[in-house]
Amino acid sequence: MRACLGGVLLGLVCSVSAHGEPLPQRWVSAGGSLTEWVVALGGEPRLVGVDTTSQHPASVQALPSIGYQRQLAAEGILALRPEVLVGSEEMGPPTVLEQLRGAGVQVLTLSAEPDLATLSSTLEQLGRLLGEPARATRLLGEYRQRLTRQAEWISSAQASQEPPGVLLLFGQGGGNLLAAGQGTSADWLIGQAGGRNLAGHGGFKALSSETLTALDPDVLIITDRSLEGAAMRDALLARHPALASLRAVRESRIYSLDPTLLVGGLGPRLPAELAALSTAFYPHAQALTDISR
Repeated sequence: MRACLGGVLLGLVCSVSAHGEPLPQRWVSAGGSLTEWVVALGGEPRLVGVDTTSQHPASVQALPSIGYQRQLAAEGILALRPEVLVGSEEMGPPTVLEQLRGAGVQVLTLSAEPDLATLSSTLEQLGRLLGEPARATRLLGEYRQRLTRQAEWISSAQASQEPPGVLLLFGQGGGNLLAAGQGTSADWLIGQAGGRNLAGHGGFKALSSETLTALDPDVLIITDRSLEGAAMRDALLARHPALASLRAVRESRIYSLDPTLLVGGLGPRLPAELAALSTAFYPHAQALTDISR
């Protein structure tokens, strides 16, 4: 028998909780970050299906797809005979979730709010249902430590440089652009990396080329599901030629971001991404290389 806590509690079998209750063995996950946490907590063998935003680690891409998290279908999920569907409040539609509950599936809806208190609650609940509460506590502690080191590095870097003005734009093949505003996971990411989010609105909003030009960010971050690198930049400027006048474009400070990093709340890959963004925001500071240790 396999011990739940990696050999620490040798007498506790993973299929039974600390209270003697059977733990769910067949999981479906909707939300990239939540899927990554399930894997980090040792639950990958229990996953029988994931949504299209669940791309990491690469091994989960071989699992059956349940579609996009906001457009789930009960029939396809029920065919996988899951005991648990885990996702954020972003998943739906509500009628499908009710169908699943009616069929006996435990629907675990977790908050996607970008803050450590929410992450703490998420890890506590996932750790309990996976029989890995100690691992969940350890992962949260490591996450907090990495963010603390991140904040200390930024404080040092800002002693010699003002925080850059940043815009994070969601695109699709260089098409319409949505700017991430206040209170979003993207806003959290920009702030934690030491930047100033120039988008003053809440949520996500389409901005005209004129508005983008007026904001004139020091750094542009682009998330695109279909393009990256030079192809993303070329498609962006072909669709929005006025952006060529932006300081960020003229100085080649355009960065690609994997959009799945921002789905389902704070995920385990974010601290490493923060380290990379901070180095890009503060190119003259000593590189932040130890954030993942």
